[in-house]
Amino acid sequence: MPHMCNMPKGELQAILGEVEKPSRYLGTEVNRVIKNPADVTLRLVLAFPDLYEIGTSHFGIQILYHLLNRHTEIAVERVFAPAKDMEKALRNAHIPLCSLESQTPLRRFHILGFSLLYELNFTNVLNMLDLAGIPLYAEQRSGEDPIVIAGGPCVSNPEPMAPFFDAMVFGDGETVLPAMADLWMSWKKEDGCDRTALLSLWARLEGVYIPAFFKAADEDGFQRLIPIDAGYSKVKRTVVHDLDGAFFPDKPILPFGKPVHDRLRLEISRGCGRGCRFCQAGMIYRPVRERSMRTLLDLAERSLAATGYEDLSLLSLSTGDHSCLLPLIETLMRRCRSDRVAVSLPSIRAGTLTPALMEQIKKVRKTGFTIAPEAGSQRLRDVINKNISLDEIQATVSDAFAMGWQIIKLYFMIGLPTETDADLDAIVQLVSGLNKIKSPARRRRGQINVSVTTFIPKAHTPFQWASQISADEAWSKINHLKSKLRMPGVQIKWQHPAMSLLEGVVARADRRIAAVIERAWRLGCTFDGWSDHFNFERWRQAFDECGQSIDFFTTRSRSLEEHLPWAHMDSRVELDFLKSQWQAAQQGIIAPGCREGHCHQCGVCDFKILKPRQSTPETAQWSDSARADIALERYRRMELIYTKRQQARFFGHLELANIFARALRRAKIDMLYSQGFHPMPRISFDDPLPLGMESYAERMWVRVAPQVQCRELIEGLSACMPQGITIASCREIPVNQPNKTFEEDHYQIRIPAGIGELEQITRFTRHDTWTYCRRRKGRTYTIDLKRYVQKFERIDADTLEMVILRNSACTVRPADILRSVCNMDEQRLALVRVIKLAPAALHNG
Repeated sequence: MPHMCNMPKGELQAILGEVEKPSRYLGTEVNRVIKNPADVTLRLVLAFPDLYEIGTSHFGIQILYHLLNRHTEIAVERVFAPAKDMEKALRNAHIPLCSLESQTPLRRFHILGFSLLYELNFTNVLNMLDLAGIPLYAEQRSGEDPIVIAGGPCVSNPEPMAPFFDAMVFGDGETVLPAMADLWMSWKKEDGCDRTALLSLWARLEGVYIPAFFKAADEDGFQRLIPIDAGYSKVKRTVVHDLDGAFFPDKPILPFGKPVHDRLRLEISRGCGRGCRFCQAGMIYRPVRERSMRTLLDLAERSLAATGYEDLSLLSLSTGDHSCLLPLIETLMRRCRSDRVAVSLPSIRAGTLTPALMEQIKKVRKTGFTIAPEAGSQRLRDVINKNISLDEIQATVSDAFAMGWQIIKLYFMIGLPTETDADLDAIVQLVSGLNKIKSPARRRRGQINVSVTTFIPKAHTPFQWASQISADEAWSKINHLKSKLRMPGVQIKWQHPAMSLLEGVVARADRRIAAVIERAWRLGCTFDGWSDHFNFERWRQAFDECGQSIDFFTTRSRSLEEHLPWAHMDSRVELDFLKSQWQAAQQGIIAPGCREGHCHQCGVCDFKILKPRQSTPETAQWSDSARADIALERYRRMELIYTKRQQARFFGHLELANIFARALRRAKIDMLYSQGFHPMPRISFDDPLPLGMESYAERMWVRVAPQVQCRELIEGLSACMPQGITIASCREIPVNQPNKTFEEDHYQIRIPAGIGELEQITRFTRHDTWTYCRRRKGRTYTIDLKRYVQKFERIDADTLEMVILRNSACTVRPADILRSVCNMDEQRLALVRVIKLAPAALHNG
């Protein structure tokens, strides 16, 4: 392994100005972990093959990141799939893909670990390896390359991606990944050269799959895996037995930008006992294990203090089934109300709402209420073991409208086993009936949003033998529903059937599809789960060129005796149980859930160590933190001056406002909040800076309680801000005093050699007028720049000075002038550093 040097940060900074959301790539978030590479033995990078906004919302990475970083000899960093514009910038500049925290090229880490959550992200894995300069296939890598591993639910059938990985983890990573790290460090000290020896050590761990230890053999059109060692023929899913004893981060990283789940999320349980026959997660995360109320309250208090989040969400496969949900919500809401923290639930299962729970949910912020009937008819719901009745669905929707929700989201699947036209029409009848329910308070209908996806059979479920409908058949069913659901108050959305078909191929494929994935990537396929990037024709071409059939892995029927590509992966759910549930589905026989005390002998539990774990209500240990009411006029108005330098210039204005709001909460500053259901801190900012511009002095204002002093504000915020933002000063100003305005802004502009036609500056200064055409919102505006530019001079070879007059009718920026006068395009402007200087009279008067 070569010396662990980092990439010069200037190289990355030089291209960040070219991309749409540069803060994705900074790696300076609050609660990240920074270690000196010289002080550790193992450097590991966790990779998520999707955008930053998606990956930072996945708490699995947060768990492993903080868990492993607790070890003094291990440094863990992160990397996410770069967006298309960033990939282009990296390739054009010949910069390898690097980690966020230290900007170290991925190839210089010891272990690179991918999260495989979604089959349509697989081409992104290859793209990230290629951007890092790491050979795609495990057999092509040498001792100079990192060991590449993977985990996540897609490892339940690892074969389509198996050739690309040295090792794969099946199950909960909290126990096995630290053990793999310990074995790596022991191996490194003893030998550190023979990778096969390390893989043999890892193979002894529960849940670790070594693809190289199985050879693929084709027989009559099917593929079987032959273990090299007869003693290593099955890989059993590893399970965390007790969530209360398992690690969960209380200082999660606070992402920049707008992650898809921009809130504190607490995993209140893992697993689901409902037994829906189509649901892979419900099978491979068995048994149900709940966190206790005491543990959850403790985690919530510490995590809110460490993040400043204003929203808390309780997360699990079936949140409404938690044994202590009502007392937990009651305690959380009582405690969070005074801190203006909203408690939200992702969804409540129809049939689990009680009057007491409804009273608490009324106080929860109303966004969308989600129900997943999955099928329109009771017959088909019985087939899939979705144990909810029409009466329960109707009652839940009626209650939701009564509690203040105005939008109900309904999820349905088409193409389920035994589905008929009557089942499809039952969806229309169900939605039509729900659409007639009116809110008693408003006496009008709410909005019904219907989401339709094609059923995709998944490994380790009773429906793993089912056929998947073709894309053409899916389109026919979707069009039927669209035509029938054209009614006021109903909107219908659907997933592209070709995307579902591709997901279905990869979900049940064998190693032969690895070549197809590689070919599709070489044809330009990435971000296949995003509709604006998905290109099915390229995938068809890849299948054709590799001689593989889409129908073979999707639309054909499978017998119960057929050898399955994932047969060597032991999910702990017995094959006979899955077969019995498949047969029960054909007969429409329902199976009550585990929580009701019905054990169906699925094979997962030993009822000694591994068993369902349900919590019991406890006396709340969380003290209330009610604050004394303060009259509005007593809140003081503070003016803060802050710098926005270096990497902080890549924060957009809304992003910056969010950073300040959460920093104030972490600093425990008692602030004035707005009124209403979604109270926000009363903070405001001066004229927002354009993305990429630096400043020595920006202003913001905040209303604080009478006891809050300037020193407390400066010290509290300074300890909570990301790199590049410094609180320079603070002063109290009268509440009703208008904000001081400045007539002009001064800028220093640093331009790399050879960028722009700087000789044009002299020509500009000699002209009496200089017309500039600006196009915004489809309209073209003509501006005379000479009316706004008071000074434009070249100080030395690479430095300009500029003074621009402010005008409420039209805002002129340095970029406008550089475009017009120096003929700079957007690519060249991205290389220019514009620094706004502090006004001389900032605090005078």
